[in-house]
Amino acid sequence: MPDPDQSRTQSLRRDARRALKEIDRSAAMTDLARRVRHLLPGDPGFGDPLSTAGSSSAQSVARLMQQYLAEDRPASREWALGALQVWQSGLERVGRGQGAREVTIVFTDLVGFSSWALVAGDEETLTLLRTVASVLEPRIAAHGGTVVKRTGDGVMAVFDDPASAFEALIEGREQLAAIEVAGFRPVLRVGIHTGTPRQLGGDWLGVDVNVAARLMQHSGAGNIGISGPALAEIPPERLAELGLVARTTRRILPENMAGVPHELETYVVGVPPHSGKSGLLGWLPSKALAGSDDQRDGEHAEHGTGDRERS
Repeated sequence: MPDPDQSRTQSLRRDARRALKEIDRSAAMTDLARRVRHLLPGDPGFGDPLSTAGSSSAQSVARLMQQYLAEDRPASREWALGALQVWQSGLERVGRGQGAREVTIVFTDLVGFSSWALVAGDEETLTLLRTVASVLEPRIAAHGGTVVKRTGDGVMAVFDDPASAFEALIEGREQLAAIEVAGFRPVLRVGIHTGTPRQLGGDWLGVDVNVAARLMQHSGAGNIGISGPALAEIPPERLAELGLVARTTRRILPENMAGVPHELETYVVGVPPHSGKSGLLGWLPSKALAGSDDQRDGEHAEHGTGDRERS
């Protein structure tokens, strides 16, 4: 004969589990959990694919936990991610996770690549990209940089300081000079900016990233577009040793670009104008650029330079 007390206990447990599940599914409890997360340290959005794409312990646990958190129990999910949010925040404060620290952002691409690739075909294009990556990316790593993403014919990378980024590119250009694929000799254009972008998972976001990308777009063929804060960390003697000058440019960043100081100075680093030398980051016959968008971009940057030079 069943024990009445045991049956009553089991019934109470079932009722309690049912009640807890209903509370867990309630919009009010889920909303409360999300409100609390906004009061906790760290990123209240922690848990999405972007924020958990990194290699920290909290991010790894979050990715694993996502497989077991039932979608029909949203409040539990928010409370669990809130705990990981605080954990990740603690890692940031001791320098082992993401955080607001100064880094140097670099963007590169290949001048004239798009027009050449249309004619060269997939096989030659892939050969070129692999060859360039095999030359440039080891130099980035050797100087403490990290490739954040590949952008077709270029990369986004981050370094601890601008001098390391500069040296990686200088070394890379020396090796790129020996490369030729189907008549194409790769020429880099580069943007370098030092700031405090936000790291989100394995990516970096924010206005400083946009500044570096814009500097690259307007640097011109074979040149480096660089911001004042980054240029200040590169010794003038080093530029002189390489036979380079840093020329100020007109403001190439939009006036309404949020977060960018109006007084932020921008420069183009390259060989002196009318020196007759090849470009800083490679050489390319002018006919390879004829009529291309890349050539027009280069002309735009050149026309935007001022008279002041730093060498």
